Amino acid sequence: CRYCDETGGDYFDFIPFTGPKAGLVGLVVGDVTGHGLEAALLMTTARALLRPRAAAAGTPGEVLGDVNRELARDTMGSGRFMMLFYLELDPTGRVATYARAGHDPALRHDPATGRTTELTCQGMILGATDDARYETGRVAGLAPGEILLIGSDGLWEARNADDEMFGKERTREVLAAAAPHGPQAVCDALMDALDEFRGAVP
Repeated sequence: CRYCDETGGDYFDFIPFTGPKAGLVGLVVGDVTGHGLEAALLMTTARALLRPRAAAAGTPGEVLGDVNRELARDTMGSGRFMMLFYLELDPTGRVATYARAGHDPALRHDPATGRTTELTCQGMILGATDDARYETGRVAGLAPGEILLIGSDGLWEARNADDEMFGKERTREVLAAAAPHGPQAVCDALMDALDEFRGAVP
C-alpha cells in the first residue's frame, strides 16, 4: 500500500475467521474520499465496524449492508464516503463470495488460459445513505495459480507528465504478463510499471 500523502484513507486487510466462518478468509480493499488525517480516521472507523461484523454469520452483501448502516450515522449528508470491495474466500472449496460498495471490480486472471474476468455486482458507496442494499456475487472453481487482483483507483487513475492515466487496460496487460510467476511478481510488476509510467509526477 502506497499513500500519496503522509496519511491516507486506503485500507486493505486479511481476516482469518473462527466461529461461524471458520475456514474462510476475508479480504478487504477500501478507499475513502480525500486524503490526509480525516480520510484516515474514517477508514479506521470503517475497519472497526467491518471486522467484528464480518466474523459473524451472513453473506458479504449482508455484512456491507450492516456496516453501511452504522457508518452512515456519522457520514450521511457530510459528503464523506468510502468505496470498498469485500471478499470471503473458501480455500478448500475453491469458492469466493464477495460484495462491492462502489469499488472497482476485482480482476480474476487464470494464467493457464490467459483469460481475465471481472468480479462485479451491484452496491453503492458506504456512508451515503443508511438503507443501501448490497448484492453478493459468487465465483467457483478457482484453480491453483489463479490471481485475484483487488486494487484502488490510485493505480489506474495515476497520471504521467502528459496527463494520461495508467488505465485499466495497462493494468490488465501487466497482470497477464506477470501472473504466471505468482502474486508477488504481479505486485512488483505493477509498481514498477506505475513508477516508469508516472516518472517524476507525484
